[in-house]
Amino acid sequence: MNLIDATFQKLKGQGKTALIPFLTVGDPDVNATVDLIAELEKAGADILELGVPYSDPLADGPVIQRASERALKQQITIGSCLEAAGQARVRGVELPFVLFTYYNPVMQMGLDTFFKAASEHHISGLIIPDLPFEESAEVLEHADRAGIHLIPLVAPTSEGRIASILSKARGFVYCVSSLGVTGMRSSFHEGIEGFLGSVKKGTDLPVAVGFGISTHEQVERFSAICDGVVVGSAIVREIEKHLPLLEKEESKPEGLLQIRNFVSQLKE
Repeated sequence: MNLIDATFQKLKGQGKTALIPFLTVGDPDVNATVDLIAELEKAGADILELGVPYSDPLADGPVIQRASERALKQQITIGSCLEAAGQARVRGVELPFVLFTYYNPVMQMGLDTFFKAASEHHISGLIIPDLPFEESAEVLEHADRAGIHLIPLVAPTSEGRIASILSKARGFVYCVSSLGVTGMRSSFHEGIEGFLGSVKKGTDLPVAVGFGISTHEQVERFSAICDGVVVGSAIVREIEKHLPLLEKEESKPEGLLQIRNFVSQLKE
């Protein structure tokens, strides 16, 4: 069974909601990323999104854009990100990994090569925000063969298009809580509860929500109506805040502890 399915099944039995943090791999470096992955699991993360740094991240706000810029300066590639996932497994991390990447790096690598490597490095799910549903059939076919879930992003649109997206969804459905790019917000688009409710009625898969969720109160709000909550920019901002600690071996443990504590507070 895919680890994503097993995780949601377990949490459903416990009456719990999945906390799904996001990290930009290579920010500030790959070794720190592997350390952070281990700390997030200890903090209570249930599934982890690993962001591939990209030079033109259309769906990402300024916080994640800056993280991508820092990672790209370290020559981080999609291969580096897969290797980080593999290293985390060797360290004993058991939670499922979802790779968040734009399509260009996948295309440059080649679908056969990419999915073989992703499977070998323990990737359970894949999100490609700039791959339209209407053009995703070939990627979905490769993903299914590799046992990797191609997870759709769903924003408010026509009921017919949402139904089409849900019919091909795998793993879980990632609902966008706010129109626009990622980033911390104090409010969300009107009718968000109704939108999430309509998506849940249209699928038997778990439904997670993300884009803009950054506080304990927001996590609590959405965990009451969703199966999973994704927190990205707020965690990446905490990493950015503690870069002086994370970049030095002697102070790295303190920096890791700060990130772990922040995520633990979201999880509680």
